[in-house]
Amino acid sequence: MANEVHVPEEASLTSLLRGIINDLSDLIRQEIRFARTEIKSDVRKTMRASVVLACGAGTIVLGMVLAALMLVYLLNWLSNDQIPLWGCFGIVAAVFLVIGAGLGFLGINTLQKNNPLPDQTAQSVKENVEWIMNSK
Repeated sequence: MANEVHVPEEASLTSLLRGIINDLSDLIRQEIRFARTEIKSDVRKTMRASVVLACGAGTIVLGMVLAALMLVYLLNWLSNDQIPLWGCFGIVAAVFLVIGAGLGFLGINTLQKNNPLPDQTAQSVKENVEWIMNSK
């Protein structure tokens, strides 16, 4: 079979230990490379999503400013000028502040639940450690 390892009978304990140590160091280097690749991939995806999110957020902010101005003048018009224009601005601002605070708390809770660690690499390292412990 291609997977069989032929060890000469003269192999000393030192050379066997050296081989095990070399294999472990190769395994550790591969795990580090895998973690770097996974993190780079996650960072790239996050950056792309952030750019799109920033463009969308900028557009939404502009729309919200215009909608807020429209609501202020609509409220003033509906009240037949009984609520002064500055009062209409205050009412609309208070509504937006309450909505913004709720969205801010929701965003903070979502970020706190996020796990930025490379899950696949951690699982792979865990499996390797279990395999090394069980092979003794």
